[in-house]
Amino acid sequence: MKMFMLKSFMLASLMFISVLFGMQQANEGIHKMKGYEDDEFKSAFSIEEKENGSFETAILGNDISSHDLKQKREKLEEMKAFNLFSSIGKNLADGVSNVVEKTVELITGK
Repeated sequence: MKMFMLKSFMLASLMFISVLFGMQQANEGIHKMKGYEDDEFKSAFSIEEKENGSFETAILGNDISSHDLKQKREKLEEMKAFNLFSSIGKNLADGVSNVVEKTVELITGK
């Protein structure tokens, strides 16, 4: 059993390292294919500190401020959006938690 677990762990580790290596190679290939350094080519998520000490956040090139996030949160709360899958997931999680709790109580005798 120990050898099986060791082999499984080694195989999973090898696959993980291979995926990371492949991602790095793909990234380098994209930069080589482009052929030049582009200052306009930005990362997906960036945070910059301004001179006055505040922070500027950009996601996919769109500037985001805390004021925008507050407005979106208030709008969602006003809409009281109902997500069927979210409510089903919450109910399922509560049910599984209760079943496990009762089972543990039966086993431990509390």
